[in-house]
Amino acid sequence: MFANSMPSYPVPPRAFIIDLDGTLVDTLGDFVAVLERVLSELGLATVDRAFVEQTVGRGSEHLIRSCLIHVGADAGLYERAWALYQQHYRSLNGQFSAVYPGVIEGLQKLRATGLPMACLTNKPAAFARELLALKHLDGFFDHVFGGDDFARKKPDPLPLLKTCEALGTAPAATWMIGDSSNDAQAAHAAGCPVVLVSYGYNHGEPIRNVPATLYVDRLDQLRLAS
Repeated sequence: MFANSMPSYPVPPRAFIIDLDGTLVDTLGDFVAVLERVLSELGLATVDRAFVEQTVGRGSEHLIRSCLIHVGADAGLYERAWALYQQHYRSLNGQFSAVYPGVIEGLQKLRATGLPMACLTNKPAAFARELLALKHLDGFFDHVFGGDDFARKKPDPLPLLKTCEALGTAPAATWMIGDSSNDAQAAHAAGCPVVLVSYGYNHGEPIRNVPATLYVDRLDQLRLAS
């Protein structure tokens, strides 16, 4: 999964790839509200906030399937659940979420470097772009890619490698900023330095147990020199 040793401090960045859920925006409330509506309409028990927090991060499909398993539902309900999820997420996107403290200041600092930036998330691309616009974060990014833009999702390295291509930078000079082991696994496999924020959703595990180049408590604490 990870190498045993901590990665060395990276070369100076030439671009940034930044995760969305749990890194820029606390979207847990959106997920909880949407899933409550989906499961209720299917006549199923709902899931609590703690379960959602430990399950998000690997894409909406994984989240829905995990919820169905958790409540003991028939896996054959997935297609109906997915359709309802899209419907309700479209109507609730951003209503129960908030930008984390330090994010706007941090993005302003990164943007001031003049280096290209991309937002890369496992959230469906349409929802991601809408959320960034709703929270007035879309103007910081040269590219926004979602979980349905590539053949595979994080923690597979493919989305990071494709995003590096779009940014025109080598992975070794492209910093991945995220909040979970998903981001770290993808970054390590792609050859990108990884910065992890101490808040967010890391499947209920301490983030500092995940090997990374740097850890920060707020995005505006990120320093770009060793």
